[in-house]
Amino acid sequence: MFDFGAKNFGKGARAMQSKDLIRLNLDLAQMSVLPLIEDMVDAPLTAPTPNGGNHPLWVLGHLTYSEGSLVQAIMLGNPHPLAEWKDLFGIGSTPVYDESEYPAMREVLDRYRPVRAATLEVLDGLDEKDLDRESAACPENRREVFGTYRHCLAMVANHWFMHRGQVADARRAAGRGTLRS
Repeated sequence: MFDFGAKNFGKGARAMQSKDLIRLNLDLAQMSVLPLIEDMVDAPLTAPTPNGGNHPLWVLGHLTYSEGSLVQAIMLGNPHPLAEWKDLFGIGSTPVYDESEYPAMREVLDRYRPVRAATLEVLDGLDEKDLDRESAACPENRREVFGTYRHCLAMVANHWFMHRGQVADARRAAGRGTLRS
């Protein structure tokens, strides 16, 4: 999954391009968040605080739905691969604590993997100039953050980091200790 090898960092390696940095951030985000989520498969609706909050199942669904939005819909102008999840996991959705309202955590994990694979396939097919292309279907009021391919791909990784603490707090609320790698 992740390679700290000479390709990007070793002696005599070519200079790191922003495409490499985006890939690095996507990999690091997934490596730092996905194990926390996977550890909560048996407790997917655990609230991160006594007052509720974004439980791990909602976080994973939201990140998966959002990645489809950012890359496929906004950046490329394709149909959203998870359009049916908009009300459950889209912007403005509110986590509920009724498991019957959601697909199972394992199903959400299974839907996440091809979304991420598609993102990496798109990234691998781009060069540095391509990253400055205008997003095909960016809302006018979001051009500063989603206006280019580079913006959209960077936001995918940033978004994972933004939600990491919620999953870490839910794990702590479930009585789980630190994960060791």
